[in-house]
Amino acid sequence: MKKGLVLGKFYPLHIGHIALINFAALHCDELTVLICASDLESIAGTLRKAWLDETFSNHPAIQPVLLTYKEAELPNSSVSSREIAAVWANKIRTVFPDIGVIISSEPYGAYLAEQLNCTYHLFDIERKQVPVSSTLIRNNPLRYWDYIAVAARPFFCKKICLSGTESTGKSTLAQALAEQYNTCYVPEMAREIIQETEQCRPEQLPEIARLHAATILKCLPSANRFMFVDTDLRITQSYSKFLFGKELLVEDWILEANQFDCHLYLNKDAPYIQDGTRLDVDRRNALDRFHRQELNRQQIPFFELSGNWQDRFDRALHYINHRWVY
Repeated sequence: MKKGLVLGKFYPLHIGHIALINFAALHCDELTVLICASDLESIAGTLRKAWLDETFSNHPAIQPVLLTYKEAELPNSSVSSREIAAVWANKIRTVFPDIGVIISSEPYGAYLAEQLNCTYHLFDIERKQVPVSSTLIRNNPLRYWDYIAVAARPFFCKKICLSGTESTGKSTLAQALAEQYNTCYVPEMAREIIQETEQCRPEQLPEIARLHAATILKCLPSANRFMFVDTDLRITQSYSKFLFGKELLVEDWILEANQFDCHLYLNKDAPYIQDGTRLDVDRRNALDRFHRQELNRQQIPFFELSGNWQDRFDRALHYINHRWVY
């Protein structure tokens, strides 16, 4: 049985890596994909392994394996050399003593094969099949979005939260922005559970927070560069204090799901529309002040959107396009 090895950082995993691994699988019976993750890199090795596990979950002959290392102990260079390859070959020999073939798209693959006395196959070293690199993706993930492995895209997605008091156009704007950027949005979940704000009970707020966070996680894999979210956990927690004077405590996974790259805050100067479910206008305006205080207390920066509905859309578009140029 021929055992093959592909090694790399997969920092992040992209379609060029996937093509390399599929090519490698044709040249061996069992393929180990070694994820080399150093202590100085910003994307955790465990996350990179999870991307590979998901991508090749239907390929039992392909086995991703994580190797974490300290750069002070193992050399880390973007330049291939026989000296560095010799150090890595010693490490590989101790972990995988029976490798029969190495497949790579980098010159160091040939050097490793020399050291390990095994067969070598080269794949697309000139990057003609997939003209991208992990460095390009890290520097501008939105520009190179289509090259990022599907499993890795949620990590690079920009999550944008729309906050504000009631009747400021959050739901309409979230949907409009999602259509503009050909992506998905997460609606407010409170109306799935309660009919009117004044009828809300304290025990319903954790349920709202869980449903909203679960919906964020469900939608994230299908997002295209951006994901727009109507309201977030901080606003739900602010409601809890405003309506009941109580802190809303939630599980860690809900906190994690509610991490955003940007907060757009919709001003209360929009026309107030009472649809039968909302607070009266005075309480609605008081809630606006309360939300702002809570966001400032938590040191959450936000970009404010004012004016009519079209003004809000235009200002949001301008802000997003200038913050993330791709």
